[in-house]
Amino acid sequence: MALQDIVQEIAVGLGYDLVEIDRSAGGLLRITIDLPWQPGVEQFVTVEDCEKVTRQLQFAMEVDGVEYKRLEVSSPGIDRPLRHEKDFERFEGQVIDITLKAPIGVTSATQVSANRKKFRGTLERVPAGEEAAAGWQIVWSEEPPSKPGARVSKKRPPAPVQALSFTLDELRDARLAPLVSFKGRGNGPLETP
Repeated sequence: MALQDIVQEIAVGLGYDLVEIDRSAGGLLRITIDLPWQPGVEQFVTVEDCEKVTRQLQFAMEVDGVEYKRLEVSSPGIDRPLRHEKDFERFEGQVIDITLKAPIGVTSATQVSANRKKFRGTLERVPAGEEAAAGWQIVWSEEPPSKPGARVSKKRPPAPVQALSFTLDELRDARLAPLVSFKGRGNGPLETP
């Protein structure tokens, strides 16, 4: 049985989603798991969850003869990769980082550089129109952050809001943006590290 199949079977059998498998040099095998998404319910992977999956994987890989030197089972973390449609549905409204496979084309209506491939913005669903199917977009503003304690003029016009529509096939990588708030859950704006 292939490694992907073994890990998938164990993770799903124990009630987890398999997010990622990574084999590194030196025999390190990294497995990333998460709890299945339930709308409106915020759940987190605990150390005990990782221990449970680790024990089962060690046994299963020993039986199947999978070679590795060190096994690491962890949660996706604050920069979780987004790969499937359900990941995008789950994190709609969150700030994400995307990298396109190819730079965007030259258009006169946009202020975005034609050779740019990386973007950070809020993930939104684009409803299906008459000509296009439903898809995704990120929305952002290029307004520079103000320095702490600096006065910001109320007369200064806000930077224009920009949007970029994309399909999952156009993405090389998509991840949650690693934004950290030191004000507790759900309190105040997010601050970047």
